[in-house]
Amino acid sequence: MSLTATTDSLESLEEYDDLTAWINDILTPSNAADGEDEGKSSDALENLSQLDQQITHLIASLDISCEDTSSQLERIIDDVSRGVPRLTYDLHFIKDGALSLQTSLNIVHERSRGAIPKETNEALEQLKRLDTIKGHMEAAREVLREAESWSTLEMEVTSFLTEQNYAKAASRLSEANKSMVVFQNTPEYDPRRTLLVNLQNQLEASLSSALVAAINEQDLDTCRNYFSIFSNIQREQEFRNYYNGSRRASLVSMWEQAQLVDCGGTDTSNGQGQTFSEFLSRFYAAMLNLLNQERTSMPAIFPDPAMSLSSLMSSIFSSLHPTFPQRLESLFSHYGDSALKELINVFRVTEDFAGSVDKIMQKIVFSVTSPSSESSDAPPLTPATPPHAGGHSRRRSMRMSVSFRSGATRSTSGGIPRISSITDGLDWDQELFQPFLEYQVDYNSLERRLLDDSLREIISSDGSDRSTNQDQARLIRERAIDIFGAAEQSLTRYTAFTHGYGALGLVQALDGFLKSFVDMWTADISYASASGVSMQSSGDLSGLDYTPEDWAKFQTMLHLLGSARNISERMMSFEVKLRSQLSQTSMKFKLYHGDPTNFPLAPSKGVGQLLEQSTLNSAELHALLERVDSEARHTGDTLLLTEARAAVFGFARACQISLETTIASPLRNSLDSYASSPWMVQSDAKAKSSNELHVPTFSLSPSDIILRVTEGLLNLPQVFELHGDDDALAFSLHTLPNVDPEILKTLPEQNVSLPDPVPQSAHPRRQSFIISNPKPQPIDPETVSSAWLSSIGQSLLTHLTSDVLPQIKRLTTSGTAQLASDLSYLSNVARSLNLEHAELEKWKEYVELDDASGVARLTSVGNGNDYVLEQVARMRGWH
Repeated sequence: MSLTATTDSLESLEEYDDLTAWINDILTPSNAADGEDEGKSSDALENLSQLDQQITHLIASLDISCEDTSSQLERIIDDVSRGVPRLTYDLHFIKDGALSLQTSLNIVHERSRGAIPKETNEALEQLKRLDTIKGHMEAAREVLREAESWSTLEMEVTSFLTEQNYAKAASRLSEANKSMVVFQNTPEYDPRRTLLVNLQNQLEASLSSALVAAINEQDLDTCRNYFSIFSNIQREQEFRNYYNGSRRASLVSMWEQAQLVDCGGTDTSNGQGQTFSEFLSRFYAAMLNLLNQERTSMPAIFPDPAMSLSSLMSSIFSSLHPTFPQRLESLFSHYGDSALKELINVFRVTEDFAGSVDKIMQKIVFSVTSPSSESSDAPPLTPATPPHAGGHSRRRSMRMSVSFRSGATRSTSGGIPRISSITDGLDWDQELFQPFLEYQVDYNSLERRLLDDSLREIISSDGSDRSTNQDQARLIRERAIDIFGAAEQSLTRYTAFTHGYGALGLVQALDGFLKSFVDMWTADISYASASGVSMQSSGDLSGLDYTPEDWAKFQTMLHLLGSARNISERMMSFEVKLRSQLSQTSMKFKLYHGDPTNFPLAPSKGVGQLLEQSTLNSAELHALLERVDSEARHTGDTLLLTEARAAVFGFARACQISLETTIASPLRNSLDSYASSPWMVQSDAKAKSSNELHVPTFSLSPSDIILRVTEGLLNLPQVFELHGDDDALAFSLHTLPNVDPEILKTLPEQNVSLPDPVPQSAHPRRQSFIISNPKPQPIDPETVSSAWLSSIGQSLLTHLTSDVLPQIKRLTTSGTAQLASDLSYLSNVARSLNLEHAELEKWKEYVELDDASGVARLTSVGNGNDYVLEQVARMRGWH
């Protein structure tokens, strides 16, 4: 590459808007443009070597040019820096010179007045007056000519119309229209304007029937001549209305006569009805056939065939009755909650149609922008006026105008606009997908309605199973399979219908759907009945007199708790799939923002633009996707379905409470009569005999009730011996009521850091809970047994201190001694079982006080500040 060639190449850089195109043009071998393709395979290595040399030379040339440019820029900066300080002085000097010149000019002007003789001055004034008169006379002449022309305008145009010389009539009216500016702001303007419009209407009326016939016969030459005539009389839009109205007639008739079984308003009693999606496929096929015909016809008629084809499509959709949105509304009325499935079918058919139309648009634009068409006599592309579709009104979005957007970007090949730039200016695809936008924005509720409909259908298949003695645990596991199967189907719907923009709505809908399913079974726990063979008690369980019904209920609740664990595991597995889908959506968004042309989110630019401008493209959506991406990079997993998971733990807690109630029922039953025991109210009169002999008392033995309760507590571990290794008991230990927090600290982190139940009114942007391992680690059976024993024991002691002991009305001296003995014995047994209960210790302490100490303690604490002390004071009469 010579130095001259390199200089020319660098100078040509200014003519390019695209740097890549300039590099490709510079590096293209000269023989490639001449079509020399012999010996390409044998010369491949040589061509690569030559290309490498060119690239190396180009890089060196660019480096040298950059250095030269930098040096020149530095010299210019130095020159400017040196010249700026003199700028103020130069400006001041120029100002002084201008003032001096102004003074000199004033002096010369005064002298020139006196130098001109009076006769010469009068002659000059006369010449000036004559020139003004001449100008006025010429203007009057032009007005008279226009008036004469207008006086014969009606007669000439009528004559041309009679002779069917429509071209001359149009030319005459065009000239008259140009002269209207002469009468602007004069009384003659309105009458002449009225006359011009009337004559244009006459010309249009004379041409209308012949124009419609030419359009129907596809007489392209005649149509092109008529288009020129209509353009001359400023009726180009009316021509387009005639043309579009004639070409769309068959499609409009097809739409109106469609017999649809799911859109209403048509008679389908003859059995010939079809679904809207089936009809739409046929309708779009017919429209594609018409558009393919117009692809070859319109370039011969219109100077802007791409815009005209887009105008025809807009005209077709605006003339449909009932309108496309009305058909969609009828579709929803017919299918109800499950309408989203059919709507997606319709949407997919429309997307396929849009893809075919886009190819037609590219072909018609390419035919206009090709070099052969540029060299012809065809007029250049000019923007067209948006059509009014024959007087029909239609709803338009804020971007729904059939016009070019920004000018096409110039390419490097002869200044021909890029096809994509021209097709971007056509909004036919936005108008096509506009009716779907309101449903896409409402995707959250539509998906939830569909999922709830699936839930009702699944639950209705239970029949009477949920209200009879069927195995509820088995039933809930079976239904969970169907429920999560329905949930997985939604993972494809949100991408098919919203192209990822509905991700936030998907998560919310799934969360509420799964929560509803679990809550339904939580409400039914109280109605769960026994199933299978009743288990008889085995071994010596003193103090635990379980009936067969108690054991059967124990088994039922245990199985239901296992079902809760099964649902939780399924939910974790489903969340992995959900996170994977969201990660793919996030990746698509990143690729799209990096290169929208090569990585579009939707197959049609129109639907992509509408979704991008909608409320679906919210900050919450991008925060969700960013959070999923961030936690994936840090190997963390987000519990996206927080409300559903809280519902699972609520279900587990209900099972645990019912299970504990069953296990502790014999002990609770024993305590029911404790407050009314005879020794509580036994009179002290016998002790106060006539001899007044005070007999010292020794430590009393615990009462029979407390003995049975303590023996039952000590024998509780035997209840869990047969089920100590059951996974159900190890599930959700953190929801056990009154469980010892110290035991939870010994559990693996993922078994205790799960979310607590949240109210249904929680904001969608709620807190997410992160676990490092979605699959809980196994827990030692002894730890599980300890947790359950702690929970049952604490619950029983809470029942004693909160419900049983406050029912004691009054304590005698002997009753106080017996209660103190019972509480002391129970406290020792509880401590041996690692049951620390503060309320029990307070009862024990206050009951053991003598009267004087009790009154003093009551006085120091004050009334109402200690509930237990107040109860003991009431029983012992310290008030």
